[in-house]
Amino acid sequence: MGEAVTKCRCDLQAELEKVIAQHEGRKDDLIEVLYWVQENYGYVPKDVQLVISEKMNVPLSAINGVITFYHLFSLKPKGEYEISLCKGTACYVRGAPQVLERFEKELGIKPHDSTDDNMFSLEVVRCLGACGLAPVLTINKAPRPRMKPDLVPGIINELRNKSKDSEE
Repeated sequence: MGEAVTKCRCDLQAELEKVIAQHEGRKDDLIEVLYWVQENYGYVPKDVQLVISEKMNVPLSAINGVITFYHLFSLKPKGEYEISLCKGTACYVRGAPQVLERFEKELGIKPHDSTDDNMFSLEVVRCLGACGLAPVLTINKAPRPRMKPDLVPGIINELRNKSKDSEE
């Protein structure tokens, strides 16, 4: 997703047209096109949905149905740092709810939201497939094992500092 933030929206629009052209006439490829949009825009904007609907001849309601059915897709922009906390059984019994509560408190957001500065997004997922590392979360898909609530402020500060360093 980081690349999408630095790309000009007009560049993405030209690439989107190419991606749609590759799948022209194949409505079954809708998920592939939406996946490309999610990866490059960071979410699936309404105006992009309209373009896909028109070019692929797929009703907007069908596109919206796919987006809202699959948790991979988002209708809202994600933060620079996407925090996904596992609440599968192993993570849950080893303290994921308390870790989530601490992230909510520190960031001032609930799951499926982003901070006002768009630096952080918070998501809850059902299983990351790393039960032996429970509770586990990912930050931009990089795993952070054996999380504890008291580690949360340090992680947030680390990411804020990392973001500041990249701006300089």
